Formats: sequence, structure tokens, C-alpha cells
Amino acid sequence: MKHFLILLVLIMFFGCQSEKKIRIATSANMQFATEELIEEFKKDHDVEFDLVINSSGNLYAQIKNGAPFDLFIAANQKYPEELFKADLTIEKPKTYAIGKLILWTSQNIEPSIELLTSDQIQKIGIANPATAPYGKQSVNCLKNLGIYEKVKDKLVYGESISQTNVFISSGSVDIGFTALSVVSSPDMKNKGRYIEIEPSLYTPIQQDVALLNHSKEKEICREFYAFLSSETAQKILLKHGYSVPESKP
Repeated sequence: MKHFLILLVLIMFFGCQSEKKIRIATSANMQFATEELIEEFKKDHDVEFDLVINSSGNLYAQIKNGAPFDLFIAANQKYPEELFKADLTIEKPKTYAIGKLILWTSQNIEPSIELLTSDQIQKIGIANPATAPYGKQSVNCLKNLGIYEKVKDKLVYGESISQTNVFISSGSVDIGFTALSVVSSPDMKNKGRYIEIEPSLYTPIQQDVALLNHSKEKEICREFYAFLSSETAQKILLKHGYSVPESKP
């Protein structure tokens, strides 16, 4: 009996040791889509995931400083490309999705561009343009509309899209810019009102994924990396409000 218990403990120990885990750094706009992508992938793969969500800029800085992530699912092309240039990726990053910008409110108002300069709107939520690609493109939108100077004092900055979404959904701001993927998620669907921003008003938000050198589970990470370009993954991305590289943005 004693030998059996020792054997059982050893089996459990080595079983736990062999469990594969992928650490993913994902941009805040991709939280809901990534969670669904993971669940779909796990149907055919025995692997666990550790998901860290933040703005792309903050995640980029963490990776540059040695954070042990396996994959970086970014909200732009710049940060993955910089990691590639610094020899921190296994191969050149690839575009997995094209994001869309919206104007969203939880208030009993009809969102519109014209509303932004009115006295009815006192606070406009926006992600930090220095670290969040969607924040940067929100500023570009306001500048292309010629109203940035008129509304800049109304801007309330979230550290990431996630924090900006909290500002908007809680009513801490009157209205705000965020990703279409947010209001396409099950948790946020049918909450508040939104309009899509005309794509010509901002630079296309092409989002890249990078396979990182830090990875200790390169084989399974490559499989997930490839999975992101599969038809199954693309259907999930489309459902969450993204375009995919093979379709028109």
C-alpha cells in the first residue's frame, strides 16, 4: 500500500510538471475574442493558458524588459514589428485582424460626431494615445474632423481600452471612443448605443501577433499561432467585430 501511494504521488507530480501552459500578452480590445479563441483551441489541445490583459504599449514594454510571455496579441503592427527588429520574436509577426473604432455611450442620448462639441457632452472617454493604439487613432479621428482643439479639454484618458470601457459603461464619461469588439462581446452586447466611425477618419487598425523567443512551449505555441489564421478563428474574430486579412476592412 505504501509503495502504491508513493507511485501515485510521483505520477501526480510528474503529471503536473508536464502540463503545458501558454502565457499570452493580449491587448485590452482583444480580451473577449481571445478568451473565446482559447476555449475553441482547447477543444482539440491539452493545454492551459495564462492571459495577461493590458494596453499594447505597456505589454510591449514588459516584453522588452524580459517578461516571460509566449505570444503577444497586439492592437497594432508597430509594437510586434519593434520586437521583431530587436530579435525578440521567433519569426516576423503577422496580421490576424483589423480593428474598428466606434463612439459609444451608456447615456440616454444618440451618439454622433456633432454631439462631441456640444455643451451636452462634458466628458469624452479615450484610451491613452501614448500606449493604446485605439487611443491614438481616436485622437487622429478628432484631428481629421478638425475638432480636436475644441474637445481636448473634455478628454478623459483611460490607461487602456478596458479602463475606458469602464468609464463609458459606468457613466463616468458622457461618451467615448472604443473598439467595436467591445460592444460585440456577450457581456456588453445591447448595452448603450454606439456608431461606427467612418474608416477614412483614422488609420486602419491592423493588429499583429508575435511568437516570442521567451517561449518554453514553442511547438504548442506555433499551433496556436497558426490557429489564429484558421477559418474557425476568423469566424470568431468576425463575430467580435473585427475584419480579417482575407476580407475587406
